[in-house]
Amino acid sequence: MDYRFTSRSIEDTLRVAENIESEKFPNMVICLEGDLGCGKTMFTKGLASALGITETITSPTFTIIKEYLTGELPLYHMDVYRLNENNQELGIEDYYNKGGITVIEWADMISDRLPKERLVIKFKIIDENTRVLVFIPYGEKYEELCNAVL
Repeated sequence: MDYRFTSRSIEDTLRVAENIESEKFPNMVICLEGDLGCGKTMFTKGLASALGITETITSPTFTIIKEYLTGELPLYHMDVYRLNENNQELGIEDYYNKGGITVIEWADMISDRLPKERLVIKFKIIDENTRVLVFIPYGEKYEELCNAVL
């Protein structure tokens, strides 16, 4: 079952991320998909803030992986847009079991390397301020998470 959330502002996007954080669990994997400027990094900022991370969250476009270890749980923020066959040794899959929350921007580009159980969030731009977020849970824990917060 898919779940939909309409964000009419940056604040709405931050709030839904904070709601997701309230149901967090170790080894959570959140896969973000959508066009440039749709709100993927903004969502991650809301999640990080709710985790108590005070560092500035930016998209790891060129570093591919940023680790934030100062919150309630570690946050592993990935942007795999520039990932290519030469980056196989990054150990992305190792992060899925490090006890933190892994957020992957452009996750659809590495669909063959994603865990079986995960939460996919597809961002669709409607207009300058409005986004529709489609939540697709894979696995019982993620289904329960969506039922609890959406």
